[in-house]
Amino acid sequence: MAVPRFDFAHVPVTFAAYFNEQLRGWESLFPAEQAYFERLGAYLEKIPAALFAPLAELEPRMGVTPQTWPRGRFTLQQVDFLNRNALYPEWRRVITQIFDQINPVLDGELAAKGQPRLVMVLAPADLPVGPDRMWTRLKGRGRRVSLAVPDDLAHYVPLALTGKPVPDLAGSLLDLCAAARGPYSAWSVETGEVLAGCANKATELSYEKLSVYRQRLMEEVQKIAEKGEVRGPRQLGEKLKTLQPRDAEYSRDPVMSEFVRATLLAGNGTLLVNNTFVEWATVQAIRRAKPSLLVASFGIRNKVKPFSSLLIFEDQDKATAIPTQADMLGSYVDLEIFYQYVFQEAGKYVEYRNNTAYLFLAEGMDEMHLIAPPDFPLSAGERLPLTAIYRAAREWLRLA
Repeated sequence: MAVPRFDFAHVPVTFAAYFNEQLRGWESLFPAEQAYFERLGAYLEKIPAALFAPLAELEPRMGVTPQTWPRGRFTLQQVDFLNRNALYPEWRRVITQIFDQINPVLDGELAAKGQPRLVMVLAPADLPVGPDRMWTRLKGRGRRVSLAVPDDLAHYVPLALTGKPVPDLAGSLLDLCAAARGPYSAWSVETGEVLAGCANKATELSYEKLSVYRQRLMEEVQKIAEKGEVRGPRQLGEKLKTLQPRDAEYSRDPVMSEFVRATLLAGNGTLLVNNTFVEWATVQAIRRAKPSLLVASFGIRNKVKPFSSLLIFEDQDKATAIPTQADMLGSYVDLEIFYQYVFQEAGKYVEYRNNTAYLFLAEGMDEMHLIAPPDFPLSAGERLPLTAIYRAAREWLRLA
């Protein structure tokens, strides 16, 4: 899709600069993001200049002039100009007020075209708790559903995702959704390879499969830090944008390559902690790609080693000789927070409000937690088979 062009002569320069900066990265945006900026641009062209009056009055007081801020430019110097400006808090407040008037209009357009969505979150089989202590932060929302667990736990995930004990791609929820609505409409995000074999057309991310790329990123960040090539975090961010995945490490898809790079270099542990990667990749997929179906599979993380240089992206195994240990209890504590975070993050976006079913399962556990609209087609009953979940999800998403 070609980069759209808009006439923003009536829009204050700092606001127009932000919008135009998003368009410069057009090729790395997901279709949902491109559609948003097209709607926003079309709306801004028609919007009365009076909406921007407070910002137009504020910019000269901040020192914004054609010399300090040429129209059509948005560089690190402009970012620093804003951040260091004494009126920056007021500028942020005015920008928020503008979007408070714009977003309801754009959200209304999307709400009118809403479609059912589904988010499935899987916990590993090795957590040291039972159903009574799972999903505690979600109590008061949704209901527990009793499940019949297959004798062979290897059948658990395939039954829920494909309707068969052995993965059946012909009936894969992920593949059916991707075929109907495009590859970015169906995502699987996992720590290992629990979801492997349950899809081949959807967008798939695996922390384990990204190990080669993760290792290269850690080595490159260490080199940059040791050489002192950058002066601060902004310059570091610009430098790290050049560290894209190679074909053998991930994908030739430029949109996903940038997504993976940005996710791993977010600076919040995604590079080194498997479950943090899944949590962050999941919420970023929801925020940016707005998939109709997202399946997130968490695992067991390792204990964070003391003095391991975690915050500067250093490989823990190389940084310390302390043996690596799985952290069962820590994983459970983390996941209780992640479940809530994923649920709340999706609820921020109009695409997911009032039309999304959330299925929280744990491999081998005979209960799941369900948060869904009243018309989600999962009948009440004792010990429902996993195929009942599969059928309900397929019907809900209207997948033939």
